[in-house]
Amino acid sequence: MSRSGRTTADRERGAPEEVARPARPVRRRPRRDTPADRRRRRIVRAAVAVAVVALAWWAVWASPLLAVHQVRVDGATTLTAEQVRTAAGIPDGTPLLRVDTDAAAARVARLPQVADVSVTRGWPRSVVVTVAERRPVAVVEQAGTRSLVDASGVLFDTVTGAAPDGVVPLDVASPGPDDPATRSALGALVSLPGDVRGEVTGARATTGEDVMLTLADGTTVVWGGADGADDKSAALVALLARVASGDLDPAATIDVSAPGAVVLR
Repeated sequence: MSRSGRTTADRERGAPEEVARPARPVRRRPRRDTPADRRRRRIVRAAVAVAVVALAWWAVWASPLLAVHQVRVDGATTLTAEQVRTAAGIPDGTPLLRVDTDAAAARVARLPQVADVSVTRGWPRSVVVTVAERRPVAVVEQAGTRSLVDASGVLFDTVTGAAPDGVVPLDVASPGPDDPATRSALGALVSLPGDVRGEVTGARATTGEDVMLTLADGTTVVWGGADGADDKSAALVALLARVASGDLDPAATIDVSAPGAVVLR
């Protein structure tokens, strides 16, 4: 008999040869989690979560990657960017989330030239200060000091030489935003189109109801009070156009205080 277990007679009869089968591997049963295993996994997950939160906190509140490296100033015209930055008082390197934007805006708003301001974070490394400066409409003189006045009556800057183009000398006793004479005179000037306002060489008022304008050719315009400013402006523009075209003779005084019944004399 051979090692395969077949006899000579089996081979002669052509009986099939038996093939040895490989042994099956022994499978190990999976190890079941114990309460200690589950507890360890929970501890690891909690530790990872705490580490992630701590890293995020550090990145936002302390990392130089999210700190102020630039304070950009938009909208400044007469003010310099450095003046605005100094007023804002935001040190370089301050983490962005620690920047008190409201406090910075309040500090910039104290600059007399600033009418409006907003301070925003410009991620990831800058702060943007956007200012709207006051626009001068008139210039007033008090105790030898000439000050620019915006449309709301706020005195915001002083001038020593010639006033900016289009800024009208204003003669009132107590210039300011709460003064009726100031408000009425400024309302008259603001209502005029730019080309006509450019012809106004002076404005004066003693009350809120007796505004007078002087034009470059010497014509006096009786404006009156603050009411109906747009109608008065339209009437004056139309009359000046007719005078310029020769349709009307020039007048020393144009009274538009009642725009529906304009008087020339």
